[in-house]
Amino acid sequence: MSDIDFQSIFDSDEDGLLDTPEKAPKVTSSDRLERSFLEIVEFYREHDRAPRSDTREIAERKLGARLDGILANDEKIAALAHLDEFGLLAEPEAPASLDDLLDGDDLGLLDDGTGILDTSDLPQRKSPETTVDAAQRVRAENFELFESLFEQKHAELVDGTTKLVSFPGIQYITEGSFFVLNGVMLFIAEVGETEYKESTVRANRRERLRVIFENGTESSMYRQSLGIRMGEGHGQAVVPAAFESILADDVATGYVYILRSLSDDPQISAITDLHKIGFSRGPVEDRIAHAEKQPTYLMAPVEIVASYRTYNMKTSALENLLHRVFAEVRLDVSQVGKDGRRYEPSEWYVVPLEVIDQAVSLIASGDIVDFVYDPSTRKLNGRQG
Repeated sequence: MSDIDFQSIFDSDEDGLLDTPEKAPKVTSSDRLERSFLEIVEFYREHDRAPRSDTREIAERKLGARLDGILANDEKIAALAHLDEFGLLAEPEAPASLDDLLDGDDLGLLDDGTGILDTSDLPQRKSPETTVDAAQRVRAENFELFESLFEQKHAELVDGTTKLVSFPGIQYITEGSFFVLNGVMLFIAEVGETEYKESTVRANRRERLRVIFENGTESSMYRQSLGIRMGEGHGQAVVPAAFESILADDVATGYVYILRSLSDDPQISAITDLHKIGFSRGPVEDRIAHAEKQPTYLMAPVEIVASYRTYNMKTSALENLLHRVFAEVRLDVSQVGKDGRRYEPSEWYVVPLEVIDQAVSLIASGDIVDFVYDPSTRKLNGRQG
């Protein structure tokens, strides 16, 4: 057997067929972490938002869960900082105030359309009696116009015409009402126009107030903010002596609810302040679950904008009384149902929500008999004579 000249064979291998293949570099845990984060970055680049871990979209949910895990680990955040071109790992700035917190509630978790933030019926925690919202108050303009109102209310408390009761709920925060918060009386001078803040889930409704305090200051907090403060700060309402507060042994009999139509029918969507006033013995959410299939809801989805829990009374009686108060502004409309029959929904009224709130308060106090709704001014006015 002749000797084989291996060297000449290697030298003649111009195409490198005999070269020893290079080993692929070992993938480290750091590499895997960076690659997984870059997928999140690419998602942001494509959708202009971070992936969410609570979506039904499986691919996005996996990325969202991955991002949640990274944000919970300071070491991972530090290791990925050089790849974070969109600030996904930046720690969010803490809200400067409760109003800022509510303004930043994009998912509507703090929205109080159904009274979930009304904590007046919950056990209250003892806390230092400090003046709430003092930093946001300013000197009240034309305070001399309000001084006599505070003096009158104090006099009524002394002679028994009015009394203090535990804060009965956010629906009682209406224009002209008085409350006591941490020992300071306040007056709701104005309730602003309803604003709808668009979010990824729904349009959250809110109203900014002009709140006058008897110490000569005022605040422009939102209605939800005052409701939260009243619940947390042992707040009280100044009400007529006949007002019946809710007691622990009272019997809940149902709900009176106010709905807003989400119909895309131009004849419906063009009507400002169109509300349905109805009642339910069970949760309102269950009642409206299939609204788009029912003529009574105008064959369209609806949004709950207010809900009032009733106690020790026939809920339908309160509903019927509200219908009588606003009878002149009932919507005259008919619709054809899925079965081909024509229906005439009778519980829709063209009236501002704050006026409905005021009517409920007047019914609770027994003073509704002294008021009548004026469609021209869109206000409840005292009866003449």
